[in-house]
Amino acid sequence: MALDMRRFIQRFIEEAADHLPRLREGIEALEQGDTHPERVNELFRAAHTLKGSSRMLKLTPITAVAHSTEELLSALRDGTQTATPDITGLLNQATDALSDLINRLAQGASSTELPDADAQLCLALENAAAGKPLPTVPPLSAKVDPAEMTENTAAPLATKPVPSSQELHLSDTVRVRLDRLDDVIRLMGEVLSGHHHLHSLVEQARLLGVSLPSEQQAPVNAFSRELKDSVLSQDGLMSDLHDRALQMRMLPLSVVFDPLAQMTRDLAHSLGKQVTCRVRGSEIELDRQMIDCLSNPLIHLLRNALDHGLETPGERQAAGKPAQGQLSLEAWQDGSSVVIEMRDDGAGICLTTVRQKALTKQLLSEEQLLTLTEQETLELIFLPGFSTKPLITDFSGRGVGMDVVKRTVIDELNGDLRLTSQAGKGTRFTLRLPLSLAMMRVLLVSVGGVTLGVTAPYVSELVEHPSDNFIDAAGQKTLILRNEFVPVVSLAELVGLPSSHLSQGSLLLLVVHQRHQKLALVIDALVDERDMVIKPLPAHLRHLPMVSGMVTLGRNMLVSLLHVPTLLEYSRRYAPLVKQTSAQLPTAHRILVVDDSLNTREIEKDVLEAWGYQVTLAENGRDGLNKALADSFDAVLTDVEMPVMDGFALTASLRENEHYRYKPIIIITSREKEADRRRGIEVGADAYIVKGSFDQNNLVDTLKALLG
Repeated sequence: MALDMRRFIQRFIEEAADHLPRLREGIEALEQGDTHPERVNELFRAAHTLKGSSRMLKLTPITAVAHSTEELLSALRDGTQTATPDITGLLNQATDALSDLINRLAQGASSTELPDADAQLCLALENAAAGKPLPTVPPLSAKVDPAEMTENTAAPLATKPVPSSQELHLSDTVRVRLDRLDDVIRLMGEVLSGHHHLHSLVEQARLLGVSLPSEQQAPVNAFSRELKDSVLSQDGLMSDLHDRALQMRMLPLSVVFDPLAQMTRDLAHSLGKQVTCRVRGSEIELDRQMIDCLSNPLIHLLRNALDHGLETPGERQAAGKPAQGQLSLEAWQDGSSVVIEMRDDGAGICLTTVRQKALTKQLLSEEQLLTLTEQETLELIFLPGFSTKPLITDFSGRGVGMDVVKRTVIDELNGDLRLTSQAGKGTRFTLRLPLSLAMMRVLLVSVGGVTLGVTAPYVSELVEHPSDNFIDAAGQKTLILRNEFVPVVSLAELVGLPSSHLSQGSLLLLVVHQRHQKLALVIDALVDERDMVIKPLPAHLRHLPMVSGMVTLGRNMLVSLLHVPTLLEYSRRYAPLVKQTSAQLPTAHRILVVDDSLNTREIEKDVLEAWGYQVTLAENGRDGLNKALADSFDAVLTDVEMPVMDGFALTASLRENEHYRYKPIIIITSREKEADRRRGIEVGADAYIVKGSFDQNNLVDTLKALLG
């Protein structure tokens, strides 16, 4: 079935309506002297996205101008050019040219009816990028034929709807402006928040009846029961009404998936590759807000798979693969989340190339690279400016795209992004997203006399734990939660509120997580847990990094929602530093720590480094074995329960190697059974430490005894 391309062009017009103002604001900031790298990065990403989206829709003039603009912004980003008045003037002219072309699309022009790109402007942009003299480019307004001027020429971008080639029956539908629909949903949220306040009134009425003399209780109790019944009967109706309002804004993923599948073949052909794209789950619906934000990340992932991952037919056949590559885009619902997976059967990501590029781009030092696990090395591709392409082309190689994917999925969509890759077999990106950002499950907690909220996707569990059972790991209070070390931090102290000390009684801990990292936050009490309407922050509060939004509690009471990724970052930044004493003299010993828990690895690393050891980390047995064989370590610390290869298998493999036949190997695990201890001894471990009775002094003393 032929796709209605006008629908996708209309979506491009709507996206451009977001990117063009960003370009104008960014260029104006450059003119004011704001040359912060992130400012230039934002401009660069906007131009790059316009180029990529227009290219897939064969909007050649827009692609040409956006590409030349990107060249100049790339030079600004790399520092080879500076934002002089001539250069910002050129960027303004380029933005005007893009705006003019996109306005023509909005007014109904087809891709073939667009005028050619201004060759003189494109040349001037590229010359400026290369540091060549700038030719004079006449302003855009001076080049417009007066005969072409109409009353619509200056119309705002995308204010006129583009008629669809497949008009729906008027009896089935009615057109509603999106902003009006958003207003209805916002008002429904206000009504729902106000309705929750009635529950507190019901409780107040009950308490009033109890407090009255017995002869006066009957009428008040009758009123209380009637009020309670009325509120309960309205609960379901109110919730259903709000759900129906939200459903009106839901769109199927086919809105994003269909153009990607349609354009895969064209993009692959331009790269000399043969690729088929399989799409599943496109009928699953997400909120329009989510759909709008999801388009760019998926475009970047598609381009990454086609250009970086999938090989040419000759390369595939030489590797024993079919000439035609396979790309799959699948979605499925998992509870209250939607999982989207893009997978290819290409060459995978070469870790050696990633490390070399990180060194070349000076993103990390050689010492820092040595401490990274395989997974952490893979995820370097999400850093701004990172690219493994040896040559910059108009298609890729500029190091833009993957950082956009990560920031959009994690920060803007409150989602999760996971990357797996296997050499020679392919790469997989998995996105886990909430169904909507308008309403989410929220836990309300009390801290230092203030109520704060945390959205449920970030919450791992709520536990109560005696404070005297915490362990001290390099000055950091730590909870042993099953097979994992989890740092304990007072939420009140983290956000600057009055707090109680961590040293007395039993503490209530809210364990939050993001990807591989966990943090136990000390709170005073759990106030409530329910689905709540999320309000965006007003403009004057958007600079607050720890707050991601607001919810209304009761009557006119606003509660801040905490941004968990920022909390995790702050907890690392303000972690206590342990100074070396005279007894903690630095040694030359190098230790390999192997554990699948990021928290556990980092805590053991902090303990050992506080005593002067040099530490390298590995995330599973295979990663540990590879690092041990590639380098020389004086001792190995390993967990038992790990994916890919467990600690017993790692220990046995190391003992088969001549270099590690007599090197100390210490198993640190939550397994307490005697049979597990015997198994550890049988495979060759020198010591067996149970995490439940972990003591950093015991670990250090054991290492000292084994190392001599």
